[in-house]
Amino acid sequence: MAKAPTVQDVAERAGVSRQTVSNVLNTPDVVRPGTRDRVLSAIDELGYRRHGPARRLRLRRSSTIGIRLDPYVGGISGVVLDRFVHAVTERASARGMRMLVYSARSAEEEYTRLSELWDSSEIDAAILTGTVRDDPRVPLLDERALPFVSFGRPWGKDDIADPRHLWVDVDGAGGTRAATKHALAYGSRVAFLGWPSGSGTGDDRERGWLEAMRAGGVGGTRLTATEDVAAARGAVAQSLDDGFDADAIVCVSDTLAVGALLALNAAGRRMPVIGFDNTPTADALGFSSVEQRPEDVADGVLTLLMGRTGDVVVPRRPQAGTAHVLIEPELVVR
Repeated sequence: MAKAPTVQDVAERAGVSRQTVSNVLNTPDVVRPGTRDRVLSAIDELGYRRHGPARRLRLRRSSTIGIRLDPYVGGISGVVLDRFVHAVTERASARGMRMLVYSARSAEEEYTRLSELWDSSEIDAAILTGTVRDDPRVPLLDERALPFVSFGRPWGKDDIADPRHLWVDVDGAGGTRAATKHALAYGSRVAFLGWPSGSGTGDDRERGWLEAMRAGGVGGTRLTATEDVAAARGAVAQSLDDGFDADAIVCVSDTLAVGALLALNAAGRRMPVIGFDNTPTADALGFSSVEQRPEDVADGVLTLLMGRTGDVVVPRRPQAGTAHVLIEPELVVR
């Protein structure tokens, strides 16, 4: 049976010291990019794998990242978060990290759960999902000095220009801007079906529609509904009864897009409806939608936590230009 490659083997193949190999594996940001790439190539060529339990014992790390498993609520758009959790688990495993999934029914309960996991050294960091405006979890985790990255902006003082917190998000405004530009090919009257004002994510997506409409020198009607097919159907049906007319509708989610389509069909009306999330429902029903690319979000989250090639969580001071990753979504036209 062939002997497993060692750190010394990697060092000799890359022409560096054992300490340099150790730095690449544990603190990659301190190694020059060219040297780091050479070591990583040697690791790939030799098929070197670290011994997980020994590493955790030596570094006094759990090699584990915590993430909340949101309560199952059904619906259409929840598949995006499912894809993200699946992707981040796969990518973390490839780096020798494990994911610990926990449940919590509120922000307070989530903070308590994370504190317990952090105090008992069961996790090295956390990933927050479902961020809201002035997210209450953020200052609490800051106080505990628990490393975290959020999928979604905190939607408070922390924004594109503020590097206090690490986050990865999808450019919602960019997605609806692209959707609106596409919809304007059908006519200048493009409506927007969004959530009630006050949601950071919803307001951002509405902004993209507004910017595209203004750039085109036209105005449009804004309709509102909660994240529910029946609510969206009712809102569009009522607007049609009140004389609403448009050439196309851009929606804040696939859920609302389905409701809009049901209302239009019931009224015997036809017009393009564009959703957001590109769920299997959008594919099955054949309407265009904005793809969020949650797999790219997973890559961004792990890069912020561990560096581009690292396999341990490396605490870092957020700096402007390196603390945030904004994923450009893709409009899938059907």
